[in-house]
This record gives sequence, C-alpha cells and structure tokens, in this order.
Amino acid sequence: MIVLCYGAGTNTTAMIVGLAARNITPDLIVMADTGAERPHTYAHIELMQEYLRMIDFPKITIVKKVDKNGDVLTLEDDLLKQKALPSVAYGFKTCSQKYKTQPVDKFLNNHPDAIAAWKRGEKITKLIGFDADEAHRAKDYDDAKYKVEFPLIEWGWGRDECISEIKKEGLPLPSKSSCFFCPNMRPHEIMELNALYPHLAERALRMEANAELTTIKGLGRRFAWSDLLRQTSMFNDMYESAMPCGCYDGD
Repeated sequence: MIVLCYGAGTNTTAMIVGLAARNITPDLIVMADTGAERPHTYAHIELMQEYLRMIDFPKITIVKKVDKNGDVLTLEDDLLKQKALPSVAYGFKTCSQKYKTQPVDKFLNNHPDAIAAWKRGEKITKLIGFDADEAHRAKDYDDAKYKVEFPLIEWGWGRDECISEIKKEGLPLPSKSSCFFCPNMRPHEIMELNALYPHLAERALRMEANAELTTIKGLGRRFAWSDLLRQTSMFNDMYESAMPCGCYDGD
C-alpha cells in the first residue's frame, strides 16, 4: 500500500506529476491541515483535486487533529490557549509532529486497507516530498509499520526540476505552503502576508501579543512581527537561517 503525504506545495505537487508519468498510482493521498494555511493553498488543493480526477488518481484526503470527543483542534487555537508561539520559533518541531504527522498516522491506524496490510505482515510505504537539493533531510524513518521513500531524491529532482515538470504538465505553480504565522517566514513574506491577507496578519499579531515570551522577541525569533509591520523595515540583517519544519513543502 502506497500513501503519498501531500503538502500542497511545489515538492509534493511535482511528486504527483512524476508518479503519473511513471504509471505509479498511490493508494492514498493524505494531507494534514493545521487550519492555518493561507487562502492560495486551499485554492491550489481544489485545483489539484480536479487534476487528480483527470489522471485517475485518488483525491486528496484532508485530515485534521481532533480531541477525544472528535472535535477539530487547530494549531492557532492551541497556541493561543498555551500563550505560546509555534515550536519552531524556539528551535523545535513539535507543532508539525502534533498537527501533521500524528493526524496522518491516526487516520492510517484506522484505515481498513492499512489494517489489512499490517495483518498480512506488510509495511505501508509513505512517500515524502524532500527534493534532491535537500537530500540531507532524508533519513531512515522506517519502522515496524512504515517504509519511507523519497521519490524526488531518487529521480534527482531538485527545485528547478520540480518547477519545470509542473509547468510541462500545464499546472500552475503552487505558492509556498506554510502556516500564516510560521516563524520561518522571511521579512518580505511577512510584508506580503500583511498586504494580501491583512486579516491573517492581524491574527498572527494577536498570537504574538498573547504569547508569554522570555527567550525570543516574537514570531521573528530575534524580532517581533509587530515591529516589522509597524516600522516597515525588512530587518534582513536580523533574519536567522530557517530550520525547515515539517509543514514546509517548497517555495
């Protein structure tokens, strides 16, 4: 059983194109939604649903984190309740583990085809969209239930190849997929968010103001988004190299 973990960005969109060209059809395409993607990402998902129908691939199954009562939990609500910022701001990746990996694994743990495969002693193959330019991110994630593969690395597709293959297929290039309050966003992306989606920028600022901070200054780690947007300064000299989080799926 083959499960493609979709992120709605350049890498996993290119992976779908590459699989179709090789006549490899995944059994499931699963995307975990933190509830914080930007509108252009949700629009791209709808476009991809139609493309998948045309190439006879399974549609994207959207999964979300839920509590014991079955109520949907969003990362934004969780962070506001904790008076905290996304874990990557502090140098950790627990938010992507909690809101990306765990919901997908929970979905598969209850999927009849996955259960049947495990009963037969088989492993589920997970396809992850790390590209050849970031091969260092690909590690041995295999365990008793899953075999993890990285098709883009296997094909030698870096970012340029992914973009080229998407264009050749006649699909629009997806914009960067990430939470609208992601600390990995660069200053110009924060300014763009404020220009295109001011209501989302306001929600990010509300989260930043609500957080109890001691070791960092704000969503920018070494600077607060509120300062950036108030002063319209790019702060390029203060930006740290981003640590890719589990939500990242290409620019």
